[in-house]
Order: sequence, then structure tokens, then C-alpha cells
Amino acid sequence: MTVNQLQDLNEKSFYHETGLRFECQRCSGCCRHSPGYVFLSPDDLSLLFSHFTLPPEGFFDLYLRIVSVGGFYRLSLCEKSNYDCIFWEDGKCIVYDKRPFQCRSFPFWQSLLVSPDTWKNGESFCPGINKGPLHAAHEIDCWVAMRASKLIIDIPPEDTGLPSAKIMDRYLKRSQTS
Repeated sequence: MTVNQLQDLNEKSFYHETGLRFECQRCSGCCRHSPGYVFLSPDDLSLLFSHFTLPPEGFFDLYLRIVSVGGFYRLSLCEKSNYDCIFWEDGKCIVYDKRPFQCRSFPFWQSLLVSPDTWKNGESFCPGINKGPLHAAHEIDCWVAMRASKLIIDIPPEDTGLPSAKIMDRYLKRSQTS
């Protein structure tokens, strides 16, 4: 996202003049109980992999999956059978300091920033929305711009059948050189 696009976003946003309040309430609602995807960037993959002492294929087999979304294949975190994030254990995120950018940037996602109504509707699943400190428009826009600039790992269809060791070798090496 260019500086001009960021300025345009800021000037057109419903929160431009007032900012938005948000403070995580540690309810774990964004990490648990609902199915979804946590897509990974190359940086996310490297950070998460560095957190564990597993061989690449072991890491992939335990924590990652390839999902089909709208005709694309992407690398995503696994989730448990109850839809909790694979990294949710004993009431906390075990990779909190290295959690993916998608997690770190919540709730400042474009889908929640469409209008005052979409932001307010977010309260139904996130009790931290409209509570806590005020976040200025430029801060929110920075989160949006950073999220837009993150390259999500797309897996070509021909790679979806590869063994996990090959997939990790291919995409972990790419993430370490980007």
C-alpha cells in the first residue's frame, strides 16, 4: 500500500476523526470455538518454525495444512477438532510472541473497518471492541497497510500433493531468503 493509498484510506475511513477503542479482554474468542483459517506469510512461517525443535516435516504434520479457498491453495494453521487454534493450550497461546501477523493485527482488519456498523457488529464476537484505549486513525491504517503488504503463502496446485518435508523445504527456504 502506497503512502497516497494510506492517506486516502485515512481520509475516507469512518474512524478518521475519532479513532477506535480496542483492548484485548483475553477472552480467547478469536482463537477458539469457531472454524477458520490463519493464513501464513513467509515471515510467519519462519518465526513459528523457529519456536519449535522439530524437523520441518514434523512441524508441518503437526501444525499446518493446505486449504483451498476460492480456487487458491494456501498454507494455514491447523485447528483442533473443537476448532481451537492448534497453538491454544492451557488457557493461552503457546506461540504468543511469535504468533502470525493475522492474529497480531486483529481486530484492525478491513472486513471490520468497512463501516461503523461492521465495527459495532464485531462486539458480538469480540468484547474488546469499543473498550480500552483509543487507537488513532493513523495507527489503524498502519495495521491495515501492513496486513495488505504481507505476502500470504500461496501453494500452486501441483505442489498440494507433495510430501510435507518437500513443502516445508520449498516454502521455508523461500521465507528465509525473502
